[in-house]
Amino acid sequence: MADRSELTEYEFRKIRARVLTESDVCIVCGHGHADAVDHIQPVARGGARRSPDNLAPIHGVKGCPVCLRKCNNEKGDRPLAAVVQLVTSVDWFAGP
Repeated sequence: MADRSELTEYEFRKIRARVLTESDVCIVCGHGHADAVDHIQPVARGGARRSPDNLAPIHGVKGCPVCLRKCNNEKGDRPLAAVVQLVTSVDWFAGP
């Protein structure tokens, strides 16, 4: 299993807080209230561990309160392009 000790380091928690402050819209389902961040390009596939440009909001362990998907589990270690994004009548990715 990969070393994930950076997830508890203060520096990573600051970056996580900044990413979630900028937006809480999940990169997988497009609904708000994301409570975690995930690597867009997985670290296991060469993505940067602590780069804010490689981190985006995602619904964590509790899942999405709107569509009930477990977004982080569905994404796993795949790149974002390989994940099936939710298609709805509202374009949640467009922003306000």
